[in-house]
Amino acid sequence: MKRSSLSSFSVFLWLLFTALMLQAVESAKGKYAHALFNELFEDYSNALRPVEDTDKVLNVTLQITLSQIKDMDEKNQILSAYLWIRQSWYDAYLKWDKDKYDGLDSIRIPSNLVWRPDIVLYNKADDDFSEPVNTNVVLRYDGKITWDTPAITKSSCVVDVSYFPFDSQQCNLTFGSWTYNGNQVDIINSLDSGDLSDFVEDVEWEIHGMPAVKNVITYGCCSEPYPDVTFTLILKRKSSFYIFNLLLPCILISFLAPLGFYLPADSGEKVSLGVTVLLALTVFQLMVAEIMPPSENVPLIGKYYIATMTMITASTALTIIIMNLHHCGSEAKPVPQWAKVVILDYMSKIFFVYDVGENCTRPKREKEEEHKLEEDDGCQRRHKEVRSHLSNRNEDSDLKEKLNGDLNKSYGVHGENREAVNCCSCYKMLIKNIEYIANCVRDHKANRAKGIEWKKVAKVMDRFFMWIFFIMVFFMSVLIIGKAA
Repeated sequence: MKRSSLSSFSVFLWLLFTALMLQAVESAKGKYAHALFNELFEDYSNALRPVEDTDKVLNVTLQITLSQIKDMDEKNQILSAYLWIRQSWYDAYLKWDKDKYDGLDSIRIPSNLVWRPDIVLYNKADDDFSEPVNTNVVLRYDGKITWDTPAITKSSCVVDVSYFPFDSQQCNLTFGSWTYNGNQVDIINSLDSGDLSDFVEDVEWEIHGMPAVKNVITYGCCSEPYPDVTFTLILKRKSSFYIFNLLLPCILISFLAPLGFYLPADSGEKVSLGVTVLLALTVFQLMVAEIMPPSENVPLIGKYYIATMTMITASTALTIIIMNLHHCGSEAKPVPQWAKVVILDYMSKIFFVYDVGENCTRPKREKEEEHKLEEDDGCQRRHKEVRSHLSNRNEDSDLKEKLNGDLNKSYGVHGENREAVNCCSCYKMLIKNIEYIANCVRDHKANRAKGIEWKKVAKVMDRFFMWIFFIMVFFMSVLIIGKAA
């Protein structure tokens, strides 16, 4: 017990001694840092370029770290990004011997006390022309100054929406000195690309790289070169959101357009279905137009909408024409011979179109049996009618004989001649009436057959255009999905 208490007491004393020594060192370093600061900035000016020789170029090393993409405004073509900007250079007037200051090799001071390069974002698109954030700089004993500052930048970016929502964008961030030329301040990119190690993953965009390129440009106003460093941000859009909210509903709605041809003509909903689908696509088209810039490049999804709307407009117009064919009545002209051969004979078999009023679900054998039964019933009915007609004729002949006998008794031979004349005139009138009725029935059947033929023509054309538009919608959907691959 005594040994353990002695060991714990010794450890406590050692920790206390270490803490006191560190406090003493820190206080000593604080005194040295205060003395160093007073000595360095006694005659220092941050207004002039810190070089001993004015003809010497001051090199500024630039490094950009992309932390987050805040927004990509396609309509206004502005990229908002959160960056960490690191600049480092050597100040010839801020050096000291670290041995004279108890090994103090660096201090941190406000950035507005030292000279800073006026490196700005050339393609800035922000209305706020504020000064850089006055964060501290790290000053080393050899004169090297490192300045890390965060910045939320809004830069102009030419957005190409030709393949929206499967598009890729390249946005440039160009940094350079605003007043110093290349003979005074030269910019050197620290890395071959921007630093993406601390990037926060974005929900809409994927980052495929951020290469950096140094450019030396001579402007028309000046003969001196002006260097800059351009970071190209390569973005790939995540299209899942737009597929499920804009593209997939359009594809499903467009498949409803061919089904308008399958609706029965007597339902009265064929044209209204096409108009409803057209209005639904117009709503989606307006949604896309609101987020796209008003440029000449029509986005891929916009082209799909326009093609689908054109197809639906054509299908509605064809539906109106087919409805007119369906409602051709007895006053219409007969179906042309070529239409009977091509449409009624061949196309009806290809598209499995049955006669109007015929049930397509019943087997053929059942229909043949029903047809035979109908023929047998018709024969039996005709046989009964003939027998009743003959019996009526026999009764009429008996009645005529009785009447003729009575007439002969009362009038003699003159009555026979008068009866023959009356019977002939009655039979002629009866035959004339029967012929008129037969002609009316024959005309009615011909007109009815003509209307049925026009209805079948309309039905065949409906099936034909239904499959044509189904194929068109399918290939357009495959085409736009293939653009994503």
